[in-house]
Amino acid sequence: MNVKKIKGYALGFIAAATYGLNPLFALPLMDDGMDTSSILFFRYLLALPVMAAMIVVRGKSFKVSRRQLGLLAVFGLLVGLSSVTLFESYRYMDAGIASTLLFVYPLMVALIMAAMFHERVTPVTVLCLATALVGIGLLYKGEDGAVLSVTGTLLVMLSALSYAIYIVGVNKSQLSRVPTLTVTFYVLLFGLLIFVGDIVLKQHVTIPAGVAQWGRVGALALLPTAVSFLCTTLAITYIGSTPTAILGAMEPLTAVVVGVVVFHETLTPRILVGLVLIIIAVSLVVVGGKISVHLTAIRRLFPRHRR
Repeated sequence: MNVKKIKGYALGFIAAATYGLNPLFALPLMDDGMDTSSILFFRYLLALPVMAAMIVVRGKSFKVSRRQLGLLAVFGLLVGLSSVTLFESYRYMDAGIASTLLFVYPLMVALIMAAMFHERVTPVTVLCLATALVGIGLLYKGEDGAVLSVTGTLLVMLSALSYAIYIVGVNKSQLSRVPTLTVTFYVLLFGLLIFVGDIVLKQHVTIPAGVAQWGRVGALALLPTAVSFLCTTLAITYIGSTPTAILGAMEPLTAVVVGVVVFHETLTPRILVGLVLIIIAVSLVVVGGKISVHLTAIRRLFPRHRR
């Protein structure tokens, strides 16, 4: 493996792992009494200058057309909705479980592409959908007989769906010709409007108090947002989108490890199997095409004998 690929895999790993650190910084802020809108408001607000600096350093442009700006507004609101619903789900279920359920968004992308753009659904995709459903079923009921919160599950599914629509929309619109960092900057900018609107309606904002809270908000803005986006962009440049997406499986794994080690969440054998099945299902969807190629190659090694 050459140096370029090693860098790409390392960056993809960092991108996924840093995004999986969301609960590590968000949960203590929630426990301290900060509401979701306030946390995300300061997260997005602090991330914007970091993303702007990345655009300048990498020589990209802030310029977009009016139509592109309109699309960015729509997708920014979708990303903001995805963030709100994910963070709210942490109030109803373990963060590791929520983050893993969120990882079904590639499966949703596959379904949207099939329904809206007539992309062929392969047998591998069908198998993966079934595997993911089994995995979610295992997560639904724990060893103690307690079931997952319906509200929390619905919030995660809404978060995943919002993000899936965003991914399809960006790839299937003229935004695909806009630099990734520029898209990210405007998405964060318009996503910020959701939290501003909620703060205005409630006429309340919780300002981080003390070094610890500001440090956690700053870490949210830097690691799961700025660093994750930058490393993802660079990883795609080095190794391509498919391997980078596969490395995204580190997101729920990181969240589960953080939940168990830091927040002492329970990891039963049933939940562990469910997590593994969901990650396998989504990973197979991402590499579905390559799997078909390899299966075809294997079949050719054992030709059928004619009688």
